[in-house]
Amino acid sequence: MRSKEWGGNERVRAQEPGDGTPGLTMRREIGLWSAVSFSAGCMIGSGIFMSPQGVLVHMGSPGGSLVVWAVCGLLTMLGALCFAEMGAVIPESGGEYAYILRTFGSLPGFLVAYTYVLVGRPAAIAAGSLSFAEYTLAPFYSGCTSLPQVAVKSAAASCILMLMLVNMWSSRLATVLMNVCTAAKVFSLLVIVVGGAVVLGQGHGRTEVFLSAFQNTTLQAGSIGMAFYQGLWSFEGWGSINFVTEELKNPKRNLLWAVMIAIPMVTSLYLLVNISYLLVLSPSEILSSKAMAVVWGKQVLGSWAWLMPVAVALSTFGSVNGTFFSGSRVCFAAAREGHMPHLLSMLHVYHLTPAPALMFTAVVALILIIPGEFSTIVNLLSFISWIIYGTTISCLLYLRIKTKNLSRTYKVPTAIPVIMLLASLFLVLAPIIDHPQMELLYIFLFLLSGIPVYFLLIYFQCQPKCLQETTLHLQLLFEVAPTTKDC
Repeated sequence: MRSKEWGGNERVRAQEPGDGTPGLTMRREIGLWSAVSFSAGCMIGSGIFMSPQGVLVHMGSPGGSLVVWAVCGLLTMLGALCFAEMGAVIPESGGEYAYILRTFGSLPGFLVAYTYVLVGRPAAIAAGSLSFAEYTLAPFYSGCTSLPQVAVKSAAASCILMLMLVNMWSSRLATVLMNVCTAAKVFSLLVIVVGGAVVLGQGHGRTEVFLSAFQNTTLQAGSIGMAFYQGLWSFEGWGSINFVTEELKNPKRNLLWAVMIAIPMVTSLYLLVNISYLLVLSPSEILSSKAMAVVWGKQVLGSWAWLMPVAVALSTFGSVNGTFFSGSRVCFAAAREGHMPHLLSMLHVYHLTPAPALMFTAVVALILIIPGEFSTIVNLLSFISWIIYGTTISCLLYLRIKTKNLSRTYKVPTAIPVIMLLASLFLVLAPIIDHPQMELLYIFLFLLSGIPVYFLLIYFQCQPKCLQETTLHLQLLFEVAPTTKDC
């Protein structure tokens, strides 16, 4: 029996799967190819169009940056395989939150939800929507050195609100939108790859870059760690399919196959796209551009250059949609376990979508775009993510030792989670040791602030007396009802 939910009552608290109490469940509407599209769509977004210069800056050389991209793809693949095993062992929506909760207990699980729901997922949505706004507005301000921040943030807010409405209306509609946007993403990346090949074939490529590819490569651990943060941001979303396990058809099979198809495809495209950038653009152009794909398009596509910002805008729009879709499920799962207000665990009675969780995620994301700056958000998100990823990988190793006879549909070699755990430790500790920043201290303080919040609101149940009545009124207003699990 779980703890009493925020704003719940004893009758609601007793609603557990199989107890005979009626409750709503989300539909299983995501098949294998939709899962592949979802995984690839969540990864391909603003990062590959904005992060290459970040990797190059921190590594100091084109060759070093390509190595970082390749290793980022390998780490992503290894991590996704570990997550797929966790998803088979704990077939619940919520991803890392569900795995840490079931393995290490309530407090660690709450800290993950506290971080993801209030910062992690909304910040990823904010960063993606800001990128979408910049690419959408770039053609209208072609003669300006910088875009008006009011216009950028207004466009980002419009993106967030539009996707909130789409996801509230229908999960199927959100999935179809993801599939369409993923096709646009892959097409835009293939245009860049083919364009680079044509430039090379015409003898106009900057091949001299590759003759001294590793010159000036940094060996500082902190700089290498920051380069990985920037590169891994382009793969961020590799574990998003684990957030929607309860909406997958045949999850024990499709969860594994989705990541095995999507991640190698995305890694190959990323490497080829970066080579194309290096062939067409000079290092100074790469470092000075905030919209690299647009600059590339102007040099290669000529009068068709307008296609690139349109394709990139669709790409980032789809990525934000995927983050919205998966991020709201963390909020939903945490509320269902009593770690967030009970209202956030409810589904719309007609559309069967987590409408309250979607609205809450949208509100937090809208707040974060006000002071938001892309590079800062990338580094902070990557730092938070790898703390949680490392903890999740440790769950897998802990279960290997503690529950050796636990039934598994498949099992990765133990060396893989060990490598991922060491990589996570490096990515967390290297920037702190080599180049400590105040922002990293703020993240630790935020994580620690979750401990008193947990004991005050969850353990000791110090909640406003009016919360239950407020929940009932909002439940009627939003037309939502309690849920049960369908694992």
